[in-house]
Amino acid sequence: MTKQMFRSIASALAVGASLFTSQALAKSDITIAMQLEPPHLDPTSAAAQAIDSVVYTNIFEGLTRFMGDGSVVPGLAESWEISEDGTVYTFKLRDGVTFHDGTVMDAEDVKFSLDRATAEDSANAQKALFAGIESVEVVDPLTVKVTLSEPNGNFLFNMAWGDAVIVAPESIDNIKTNPVGTGAFTFGDWVQGDSITLNRNPNYWGEQPALETATFKFISDPTAAFAAVMAEDVDVFDNFPAPENLPQFEADTRFQVLVGSTEGETILSTNNKKPPFDDIRVRQALAHAIDRQAVIDGAMFGYGTPIGTHFAPHNPAYVDLTGTSAHNPKQAAKLLADAGYEEGFETTLHLPPPSYARRGGEIIAAQLAEVGIKAEIINVEWAQWLESVFKGKDYGLTIISHTEPMDIGIYARPDYYFQYDSLDAQTLMETLNATTDPEERKKLLGDMQRLIATDYVNGYLFQLAKLGVAKAGVQGLWENAPTAAIDLTQISWSE
Repeated sequence: MTKQMFRSIASALAVGASLFTSQALAKSDITIAMQLEPPHLDPTSAAAQAIDSVVYTNIFEGLTRFMGDGSVVPGLAESWEISEDGTVYTFKLRDGVTFHDGTVMDAEDVKFSLDRATAEDSANAQKALFAGIESVEVVDPLTVKVTLSEPNGNFLFNMAWGDAVIVAPESIDNIKTNPVGTGAFTFGDWVQGDSITLNRNPNYWGEQPALETATFKFISDPTAAFAAVMAEDVDVFDNFPAPENLPQFEADTRFQVLVGSTEGETILSTNNKKPPFDDIRVRQALAHAIDRQAVIDGAMFGYGTPIGTHFAPHNPAYVDLTGTSAHNPKQAAKLLADAGYEEGFETTLHLPPPSYARRGGEIIAAQLAEVGIKAEIINVEWAQWLESVFKGKDYGLTIISHTEPMDIGIYARPDYYFQYDSLDAQTLMETLNATTDPEERKKLLGDMQRLIATDYVNGYLFQLAKLGVAKAGVQGLWENAPTAAIDLTQISWSE
């Protein structure tokens, strides 16, 4: 081989290596797996967590937004002023924001979105967030004034929910299958039963994200989830459904394991208006029949924090009430006998697809059987759960994790799916919403926790842990989940 040939080959190899390095450094696509597929893509008309996981901050944005640490920061509103009496919020909107279809986002769109959410025929799953809005007024194209019927210390927090994102009237007819927002990513494609693809929005008003494309892949089976991660077919698995596999990933340098907290109160939800659950003694018996630590160990392999009320343990206002519903089968049996069910009774236990529900349901059904309650397990898909349980209220028991942030207010809504109708709870929430003093709010939140715990509204199981697995080079993932979201704007690949 001549020196000239050697130099040519070496030069070619160097160029190839340089190109390879550049391509590696330039990696800008990602595949993120999720267990649940969204029923549709409109976060303003359904309770499914999977919708927000795909679209929150990525496609749709609100006046305010949650960050990964749970803080609330400006979103489409760059600033705001609050009247002295706390009833008027004047939002100054960002200039130069456009929807993905090229139309300008302005105060008219904010008014449309909030009026739509408060309308009598609103399909918003969290309509209570907007109940205090008395009027929405367009001051000028970049200024909107929202007047409340009374002060609400949670209003800016409420506006950060996925249910409060800003949408445009021009695109509302097709929002469920072709979502058009203002976010850093545009909707690309949806292969039903398989995946959704988002593309970087070149006209985004904010900082351009590192990712160009993101594919959300839906893998419901825990065994298939493990296989997909091990084969590196996916880059990230958000809320990995098989916690027993985490030690194997932790020992593999190809992967990183992220263990954090969520806002997900996992509960044995009880239909409070359906006999025999309209009797507090029966609900109390249910609570004492459950060994929540056995559920955590058996279904979640130890990942999860026991709770005795519907409130996140990481919140400063949390009250530990697990002792109120301690495992005590003898007491459970006595309570059932006192209520006239000495021989027990039969009911249904609807279980949606998540592992915490399917695995936890088997354990809880066995625990209930020990005190004479025969729970027929009915496995349902997510769309069925939303239709029959959440909307239709046609169930006895179900297991679900409520991942909405600070959502104890649902206990003041008698028409909510577990149908708890308490004047005390409704009065407490009215007082809380009108209170701005932090210490007084903390006290009221404690009172609310104690009320629902001693009314045994639901069986309180555990706070859902956030268990994620990702390739070692992925950075910017949320470790905790203050709301249901996979924020693509923060994600990149390390060099």
